[in-house]
Amino acid sequence: MQAVETIRAVDPDIIVLTDFDFDHGGAALTAFAMMLDYPNVFAKPPNTGVPTGLDVDRNGYFGDARDAQGYGRFEGDGGMAILSKLPIGEVVSFDHTLWRDAPNSRSTDPPELAEIQWLSTTGHWIVPIAVGETALNILAFSATPPVFDGPENRNDRRNADEVLFWLEHLGIPHPIIAGNANLDPNGGEGNRTAIAQLLADPRLQDPLPDQTTADWPDGPGALRVSYVLPSADLTVRTAGIERSDSGPHALVWVDVVVP
Repeated sequence: MQAVETIRAVDPDIIVLTDFDFDHGGAALTAFAMMLDYPNVFAKPPNTGVPTGLDVDRNGYFGDARDAQGYGRFEGDGGMAILSKLPIGEVVSFDHTLWRDAPNSRSTDPPELAEIQWLSTTGHWIVPIAVGETALNILAFSATPPVFDGPENRNDRRNADEVLFWLEHLGIPHPIIAGNANLDPNGGEGNRTAIAQLLADPRLQDPLPDQTTADWPDGPGALRVSYVLPSADLTVRTAGIERSDSGPHALVWVDVVVP
């Protein structure tokens, strides 16, 4: 399996997996973690595929993948998971924060949808990882692509709010944003100002500026959509991007010194 070989090549202590289907017994994640010798894992049901009961995309049908809380053909489709060689603490989840309640929300949904629509397409988690006496806080997420909608640009607006959500949570000790923003500050679709604002925040550092992390040769081409952004108080030793043939996305890694 190419994905396994790519992870083995980098051998990270902590890895955030995106687009990893969730099963309630955890069999798939457990088997994957055992293959890679990760003793600690975390996953929870993502918002993808959870039905809203409404015709969100207004195509006259109910129960489509686009009618779910996050795009998904079934509950658990394209979820998120954490593998760690270090102990995982108590995870804080913001998955059920309503989009309308997000800071400076761009939601224009009608009331019946706004009352139930969660902000997170997949999830927003704060995952504490114990490194000796210190705890790193991994801010994990996987946002909706800012495309595949109509002239209302709903996915574009939701994507921006998912990305900027983390600005409200950078006051915790040693935060590291890690995940798929699906947003490039220099190209592609979406609100580039949103990701530029996140990258420019002085509480974070960007070890891999302007480097692409995914490539769709028959689509938008090479873009920067995935990020690992350590807090400014951490020392970055080195960082890189491990590309493979397993799909459009590369593995983004950063090596930090924990104080």
